[in-house]
Amino acid sequence: MKVLFIIDRIELKYFEFNDLVTNFWFIKGLIEKGAEVDIATIDNLGLKDGIAYANARKSYLKDENIFYEKEFSHKEIESYNLVMFRPDPPVDLDYINATYVFDFVNENKTHVINSPKAIRNFNEKLHTLKFRHLMPKNIVTSSKEDILGFLKEEKHLVLKPLNACFGQGVMLLNENDPNITAIINSMTANGTRMIMVQKYIEKAKLGDKRVLFLGGEVLDYCVQKLPGKNDFKFNEHCDKNIIRAELSEKEKADFTPVAKELNEMGLSMVGLDVIDGKIIEINVTSPCYFIREINQHFGINLNERLVDYLMSFAPAAV
Repeated sequence: MKVLFIIDRIELKYFEFNDLVTNFWFIKGLIEKGAEVDIATIDNLGLKDGIAYANARKSYLKDENIFYEKEFSHKEIESYNLVMFRPDPPVDLDYINATYVFDFVNENKTHVINSPKAIRNFNEKLHTLKFRHLMPKNIVTSSKEDILGFLKEEKHLVLKPLNACFGQGVMLLNENDPNITAIINSMTANGTRMIMVQKYIEKAKLGDKRVLFLGGEVLDYCVQKLPGKNDFKFNEHCDKNIIRAELSEKEKADFTPVAKELNEMGLSMVGLDVIDGKIIEINVTSPCYFIREINQHFGINLNERLVDYLMSFAPAAV
């Protein structure tokens, strides 16, 4: 089996993977099962005579760690059985252009997770509204007047940029804040940039739950991400900020149709952020599966199930 990982530039620059990193578990597990795994970043993608290619580097295991060869090889993307498309946001023009490259890849030859076209068509904040009955009350707008009206109504809001990740740029706003106008103007670029505005959920003080999808199924294991020191949201990936969580029967029933619909769209590996049973965000670009923490808290090997799922896309034996 031949696999290509499209990883983030930062991951390549500091290619010192550890067990906090989801791609570490994927790449390590695939190599251990005999797969050939290459890596590339979005700036290593291109088209030549309409054929999609990657300037890819071979990865390998040594002393239980992952390394890669410094020299790259020019390879057609259709020479791979599976591509893991996992660059991080922002979903900017460079990111969008990278998804266009995969419009020239035959899906019958090469399976891509998650589908770049589906990622391009699904904003992690805005398209959560496809399941608005499971969301906190919200608006999407660039209008200061709209936000002020919503603030007067709800008293306490969360403002989010539409194309960032890891909580970057997310702001809390309440009706007594002395900087209301400055915050709104900054978030909306003086009324020229749309943002997601959600009603603040009081249980956010207890953190948000990461619920995981795999191939249209809701996994039974999840974690709670606790707010960081001097912050109202999760902002540091460390043991003290990630605790065991339980998925209620209602949550599983509510989220299973979401998992199935996203899977049909080409989004088979997804992470929900959930507070008090409400979806606040749907992560489809490079969702963290918190594998180490789930393994520790539940005494399982989640990585084995995930890697077996990826290996299911290996070519059939002749």
